[in-house]
Amino acid sequence: MTTTESISRVALKKVTPGVSASMGALHGAAVSAARDAKVEPEILELIRIRASQLNGCAFCLDMHTKDARAQGETEQRIYALNAWRETPFFTERERAALALTEAVTLVHDGHVPDDVYAEAAAVFDEAQVAALIWAATVINAYNRIAIATRMVPGGYQPAAK
Repeated sequence: MTTTESISRVALKKVTPGVSASMGALHGAAVSAARDAKVEPEILELIRIRASQLNGCAFCLDMHTKDARAQGETEQRIYALNAWRETPFFTERERAALALTEAVTLVHDGHVPDDVYAEAAAVFDEAQVAALIWAATVINAYNRIAIATRMVPGGYQPAAK
């Protein structure tokens, strides 16, 4: 039986602040690695949105679509991201990053196939591939945290530039 009401969930930051801080540090390290490797920030947001779509994480979808818009991402590309293979809106690098993100996110479904990895390695250097894997790994972890604790979407606003 399901209800529309949910039980109260643990506040991870409050109960386990050290672990939460470590997760934030991991996120920061992944972002720094991507920046150092010169991975486009737009690709990182596409990774975050796509993994969040696959995982059904409303909180992260709300956050990262807002961040993407704040960085200049178009509504058309955000709306089409769920069907990126069928649209002409994404570059070769973005397509390779999205395919790798899907394989990492759905690792239970065939692991990360060699052809997907090779496609990414063809358009990204080794440091960039590593950064993409970290970005996908971190957002997947955040999706699980937000889903498990039922974080409520809607309140997040991107930082002013």
